[in-house]
Amino acid sequence: MDPYELSVKLTRMVEEIESSVVTIATQISYPIPFFFSQEQARSYGSGFIVSDGLVVTNAHVVRNASVIKIMFSDGYISEAEIIAIDPSRDLALLRTEKHGVPIKLGDSNMVKPGEIVLAIGSPLGLPGPSVTLGVISAVGRTLSSGEVILEDLIQTDAAINPGNSGGPLVNLNGEAIGVATAIIPYAQGIGFAIPVNTVKRFIEIIRKYGRPLRAWIGVYVAPLNPTTSSIYRLPVKEGLLVVRVVPGMPAYRMGIREGDVIVAANGKPLRKTSELKETIEESIDNGVIQLEIIRGGKLFKTDVPIVVEELE
Repeated sequence: MDPYELSVKLTRMVEEIESSVVTIATQISYPIPFFFSQEQARSYGSGFIVSDGLVVTNAHVVRNASVIKIMFSDGYISEAEIIAIDPSRDLALLRTEKHGVPIKLGDSNMVKPGEIVLAIGSPLGLPGPSVTLGVISAVGRTLSSGEVILEDLIQTDAAINPGNSGGPLVNLNGEAIGVATAIIPYAQGIGFAIPVNTVKRFIEIIRKYGRPLRAWIGVYVAPLNPTTSSIYRLPVKEGLLVVRVVPGMPAYRMGIREGDVIVAANGKPLRKTSELKETIEESIDNGVIQLEIIRGGKLFKTDVPIVVEELE
């Protein structure tokens, strides 16, 4: 595809999906010490329509907001309410009275470095979708912010600025493959997006259980590759290396320790951190997950109970 054809394709694609992207304005009330009054602060973010009257955005965009308003690409403004919010995923689902055009959701498991993407949102609260172009720089990134650890993030060099948070990261098929969530201050070309498959699971859990849930076993893992396998002198080149086990949690009680390699869950091989999380969430009703673990060159299996926590 020559540059002209690519330009035409991108222009048409943006025209098709811009009505699915919204600007989110929030108002937060802060009490003023020693005075019987409150101070109002406003902030802006982005979001996108996933079905009639439902908008996805970041949890940090709308958390603690007393008023949430959504501006559509045609200028229509509607108030919105939070249906569900999951700070551990940094995702929120909003309901609005206006039914816009849902964006197509892609498959973030198919995303590869070098793929051309667009970040679409409302940087600095500027009205109307703003578009930036870049590539996928890496996948499977982990980012820590306070007590929240976001795993399996997509890294991109498409410019993501304050106000872009919650907007879609879109591939050349016009499909949302991620949700813009963070940037590294004082760095250039380093932005992160939550994989859209995480969004799908977030919505599915809400539909199934009526509320967001956090299901986990108390481990933090990192994907193995031949390089890390060689560094740690491990007997396998694929799987998930256990980097932290939370004391008192099921994984710890069942004997899982740092340095173990989880190679399968419920019989399915594991290569990405998202695959373990997905299998745990699929096993909520069973209450346990069976893990296959390699330690010291030996394979053993263990059934680990699942802890399910209700979120706000």
